[in-house]
Amino acid sequence: MICVTGASGTLSSEVIRQLESTKARFRGAYFSSEKAQAARERGIEAVIIDYNRPETLLAAFQGCDKLFLLGPSALNQSELERNAVEAAKAASVQHIVKQSVMGAVEESYSLAKVHRPVEKAIESSGLAWTFLRPNSFMQNAVTFMGATIRAEAVFYSASGQAKISHVDVRDLAAVAVKVLTGPDHDGKAYTLSGPEALTYDELAHELSKALGRPISHINLSPSDLKSGMLAEGMPEAIADQMLDLERYFREGRASFITNDIKQVTGREPTGFPEYVRETAATGVWDVEAEEVTT
Repeated sequence: MICVTGASGTLSSEVIRQLESTKARFRGAYFSSEKAQAARERGIEAVIIDYNRPETLLAAFQGCDKLFLLGPSALNQSELERNAVEAAKAASVQHIVKQSVMGAVEESYSLAKVHRPVEKAIESSGLAWTFLRPNSFMQNAVTFMGATIRAEAVFYSASGQAKISHVDVRDLAAVAVKVLTGPDHDGKAYTLSGPEALTYDELAHELSKALGRPISHINLSPSDLKSGMLAEGMPEAIADQMLDLERYFREGRASFITNDIKQVTGREPTGFPEYVRETAATGVWDVEAEEVTT
């Protein structure tokens, strides 16, 4: 039995979708009773967890030999995920597959400093482990930039001309499913990228071609970008994390390309032009899609 945490999120929901096409037994761990009930109505075994209440984690992990660990995006995420590691040990989970971030081991930017302490806790837990360390998601273009793309035909960053090898969440989920359902992944850390590194100006060009209208990228100073994030209601500590990620991008640290997706899944990763063409056909970039995607 596999337990998938963060089951309603961008990545874990895709992991569950792909697990549904396998013969693997799994359950989804949700933060809300409404989403858990919706999953049950789809025929998915669903449980409710609260990382601040370890007894709910222990109950959710009982009977599971594998755990896909993806905690909530909170300022104390490291602590919350370490709670899950302890609960996994107590529940006799055998293997933790942790979704981490590219460059985690160097701890050279804020998100890496969130994830690496959890990796260390897993390494010292005595459990088998596999770490998935992806670059920034292609889906973030919709999730975080889609509103201004739809409303203003523009999106903003403080990344300058940094090249980033964005990865499609569907490819990341395919790796997760292979690891969760197959052998020979214990003790391995996979760094997951797309097939090419593009600047945000180049992403804007691909969006323009796919959507049939001009889309622009505007590079802001870090202070101006922070002001915009705060004006939208983002907590300052989270905004500072995002700005540190932009700094990591500007330093060229997220531009390299790996072969790990093909190594694990046997197929080439999706490129951003293909991703945009596919999503354009679904209408998620259309103005009337705003209420659906936000």
